[in-house]
Amino acid sequence: MKELLFIAAGFACLAASGAEAQNRNCANREKVVARLADGYGESRQAIGLGANNQVVETFANLESGTWTVVVTMPSGITCLVASGKAFELVEEALIPAGEKDA
Repeated sequence: MKELLFIAAGFACLAASGAEAQNRNCANREKVVARLADGYGESRQAIGLGANNQVVETFANLESGTWTVVVTMPSGITCLVASGKAFELVEEALIPAGEKDA
């Protein structure tokens, strides 16, 4: 599940540009992180590197289940990509291809 979220966010950040970073869903990273912490009790749960050195992060509140995916541009501008409810930390072992049908 967590991996699918990053894949979806990665595709979304491929289209991000400087012009999009000026919309109302973007701000300086420090402001976005503070808003997620203060307003929703969310802290960073996962991080990855997307296209063009964009950092993709998932923030979540493990008690309330709210979550937010953000993309930070190399310039330091952070944009909200997606948000929702019912976040869960999931660790699933990869099943080798030959054992899937067994």
